[in-house]
Amino acid sequence: MNTSSHAMPITDSLRRGALALALLAASVSVLAGTLTPQVAQVRDRWAEVNYQVPKDKREAAFGTLAKQAADARKAEPRSAEALIWEGIVLSSYAGARGGLGALGLAKDARADFEQAIKLDPNALDGAAYTSLGALYYQVPGWPIGFGDDKKARELLKKGLQVDPDGIDANYFYADFLRDQGDYAAAAAALEKALAAPARPGREVADRGRREEAQAMLAQVRKQLASR
Repeated sequence: MNTSSHAMPITDSLRRGALALALLAASVSVLAGTLTPQVAQVRDRWAEVNYQVPKDKREAAFGTLAKQAADARKAEPRSAEALIWEGIVLSSYAGARGGLGALGLAKDARADFEQAIKLDPNALDGAAYTSLGALYYQVPGWPIGFGDDKKARELLKKGLQVDPDGIDANYFYADFLRDQGDYAAAAAALEKALAAPARPGREVADRGRREEAQAMLAQVRKQLASR
């Protein structure tokens, strides 16, 4: 899912989106106690599936988790946190699934994030802005999907305004900048992501995100060195 390269096959694009989107779950830097037990279970299971379940089993695992996330959201229909986590799970499920069916899941995730922003734009440290921004640069653009780099930049920056030192807000902005070819700025954002404080109760997600950020930073530095 990469709007800066709309010529990419939709399956490859959506699978790439899953990796980054899965990441979204990690963009929630809150203490476990601020979530209802049902939503906290979805959050914790997301980290397990995204970072510990073998790739060939993730689609099924995310499909099961999507039902659990829907139940959590139905139990708290006015909860921005429940909506955000359902959107994160659906985004990750889309990436693992691939194909046109994944685009439908991405659209459902977009609706969750948009509703969460209406209810509480600052919920989970602005995770809805970051997650929605990631969707806009990872999903193919028109006529296949709704991807839009301009909207992505705007939303990712809003996420950073809410959580300027957060690991995920900086990671996703870095990934977007890398796609735009702005490697120097991407490297700076990745360094900031790696310097982000640990999130209590999010050890699995933090470890996985840091590994992703380190790998991306190595790639970005290689690009800078080749210039």
